[in-house]
Order: sequence, then structure tokens, then C-alpha cells
Amino acid sequence: MNTYRFPAPAKLNLFLHITGRRDDGYHCLESLFTLIDLADILTLTLRNDGVIAREREIPGVSEDTDLTLRAARLLQEATGARQGVTLKVDKHIPQGGGLGGGSSDAATVLLALNRLWKTRLSRDELSALALRLGADVPFFIGDTAAFVSGIGEILQPVSLPPMWIALAMPPVIVPTQEIFNDPHLTRNTASETIAAFTKGYGRNDLEPVVAKRYRKVATALTILRRATSTARMSGSGASVFGVFDEADEAEAALRGLPPEIPGRLTRTVARHPLAEWAFR
Repeated sequence: MNTYRFPAPAKLNLFLHITGRRDDGYHCLESLFTLIDLADILTLTLRNDGVIAREREIPGVSEDTDLTLRAARLLQEATGARQGVTLKVDKHIPQGGGLGGGSSDAATVLLALNRLWKTRLSRDELSALALRLGADVPFFIGDTAAFVSGIGEILQPVSLPPMWIALAMPPVIVPTQEIFNDPHLTRNTASETIAAFTKGYGRNDLEPVVAKRYRKVATALTILRRATSTARMSGSGASVFGVFDEADEAEAALRGLPPEIPGRLTRTVARHPLAEWAFR
């Protein structure tokens, strides 16, 4: 059997603005996504019997909701691929942390199997499949940072300078849907263009709601804001980050976190590690 290992990098929302809500209940947003060098590791073992399975259970994730299994099955159904795969995920991205771990895992499965199964879909075709798995998944099919709009499906690639990140990961799982449905959520932030972006631009409109509900998120924000005005929450939480020009500045900020809030030094990644390989 042929076994392969691939990274699934996390993302940060450098800002996240909610600009409205559609009649169908979906929120319109504007955000700036960038990859960072924190990653889950996926092990894919190819099979000749067409079966798609996972090597072990993931706590709190049933087979029906496992995005890696759904991604492999979706690609198989869309292309008629006859091979199967056994999947294993070594989690390093915290679940419910607002870092896109599940979406990135699904995208890495699509990218890897597109090459290994020789299905040869284009990036646009693979992105269309990815959108059926979730609004964040297409971002990880692209290969760079992106300005994101619509409900998360409209991507405009952008180039960003490298940045050091002090990343705090409060050990709580934030229920995304509950946060988006909170009556106190700001839903009318004015629309902007990516040309307005500078380091520290904007805010995360979900942050006040999450910080009010989760003390450890509020604590992480308070501590990182002592070191930088760029500190904010990523996605729907619970992870909090600050942006720095130098690694030692970010490390100094992390030393202020209490023992119950894990932190780590990370750095932005210019390109997805499978960006070119998957389409050869």
C-alpha cells in the first residue's frame, strides 16, 4: 500500500467584518485570510477497493460530520475515481479555535487525492467542489492570502509581507452558529476595499460576543493588547493573535499568557504547501 503525509495549514482572519445578512440567513462578510505555519498532518493510504475510511476516531467528530471523509467521497463521486483511501488526521490546530482546521483538512484531502487518484481537476473545478463542503474550504484550495467577501466564497488573491504571530489558544470550543445568531452581533459594518488594508486595520465583529461569553478569550485579548494594538480574535474564536515584525517581540508577548492559555510563535505562509504539486 502507498502511504503519504501532507500538511493542512491553519489560517488567520486578520480582520473580519460582518456587512449584512441575507434573506436566507447567511451573513455577508469581508475578511482577510492568511495561512500560518501551524498545521494538522494528514496521512493518506491509497486503497484499490474503492473504500473511503478513517484509521481512527476523532473525539467529537462523527463519520457523518468528518469533512475529510466527505471531501474524499465528494471527489470520488464527482470524478468516478475507483480508488479508495484510508485517512488519519494528527490534530495540531485546535478544534473550535477559529483557525479553519476542519476546512483545511478537507482541502488537503481534495488537493492530495486530485494528484494521487489522477483525477486532474483544475483549481477552479476543485474549488467548486470545496464550496459544497463549507464556505472556508475554497480558500485552502487557492495558494495565497486572500480578501474574502460574499458569504466567504468570493476570493481575491493578495500579496502580504511576512509577519510573526503571537498565537494564544484558549482551551474552549466556540459554537460558530450560536455566535452568528447572537442578537448583539454587529451586522452593519461598512463595506471596504482591500486597498484600505494596513497592519492592524479593522477588527473582528464577532469578538465582543465571544469575549463576553468566554473569560479565557477575554483574558488572552487583554494580555496580547498590552504588547500590540493589532491583537484580535481569529474567525469565530477562540484563538487570539497579535501581529509583530520581529520574532522576539512576538515571543515576549506570549510570555505574558497564564499557564491555562497555551500559546505559540507562528509565522505567515506565502503559499499553500500543496499549491503547485496538486495540479501537476
